[in-house]
Amino acid sequence: MSALNSSLLENLSFVRPEYFYITGFSGIPFINYYFVCLLLMYIIAVFGNSFVAVIILTDRSLHVPKYLGIFNLALADIGETNALIPNLIKTFLFDSQFISYDACLVNMFFVFFFSSVQALTLVVLAYDRFIAICLPLRYHAIVNNYFMSVVLIGVWSVCSAFNGTTVALITRLSFCKSNVVKSYFCDYGPVYSLACNDKTINSVMAKLCSTLFIYIPLIAIVLSYLGIFLALSKITTWAGRLKALKTCVSHLLAVGVFFLPIVIIYFAGYLSMSLHPNAKIIISSLSNVIPPLLNPIIYVLNTKEFKVFILKIVKKRSSVNPQVLAK
Repeated sequence: MSALNSSLLENLSFVRPEYFYITGFSGIPFINYYFVCLLLMYIIAVFGNSFVAVIILTDRSLHVPKYLGIFNLALADIGETNALIPNLIKTFLFDSQFISYDACLVNMFFVFFFSSVQALTLVVLAYDRFIAICLPLRYHAIVNNYFMSVVLIGVWSVCSAFNGTTVALITRLSFCKSNVVKSYFCDYGPVYSLACNDKTINSVMAKLCSTLFIYIPLIAIVLSYLGIFLALSKITTWAGRLKALKTCVSHLLAVGVFFLPIVIIYFAGYLSMSLHPNAKIIISSLSNVIPPLLNPIIYVLNTKEFKVFILKIVKKRSSVNPQVLAK
């Protein structure tokens, strides 16, 4: 009976705070330098991914399935960078760690949405490499622009539905105890854990999203590369193996940059390692910031088509300059 009365009291005293207080980087030594680095990383990430997206849009030779996937990854990188870093920079510039309830939910949705799009896009690109190497003669029949477009639209739809539902479930929670979020942004776990009414469904959705957007993508990518390495072992010459493997280098680097920090954090928690809270905050924030920063660099430096396009631009400019000087 007392449990029933307690439940009724919680429902009657439903509290939705006007603001949340983000503690994230509070008390970390020399954090000002980190914010300056974040600003530089933000500029490079936005410029780099925009550059990659423009190249793919303007060069018709890149209108192929693989580059549709890379274009999608660049859009997700731009989205995540803009969803996260400007809020962190605002905290630094205006010394304000408060965020309104509605703005918190919007921030939460877009950070997780674009991060999940990144994860599933990496799976799509792994599938592209798997078909290209394991079934090269059937590649163009299986993977074409129409197929890739439908799959990528499906990725955005699934991420919108799951993340939208997950974030919407926050609105059923009552925050009658505290509004202090122990994270560097409106992180789902730290926010719903503040609720004082039943949050079982939120816990289930958090685990479901982790499974769908972290565990399953990582397992799918590992299985894809096991198939790729098996196919490579059947190639008789080392030159042939290296040539085929070279087409996967950019993707493997992007996968490592995206998943490695997440794996470190999860394993540290699973093994009950004494990871300092400040270190955990820095690693967690870098896991969101580093992939959008490095992905365009990885793909430009390791992809022949991007290098050729850049060389064309340089040659055009060098051929125009003498003509301008002559005039």
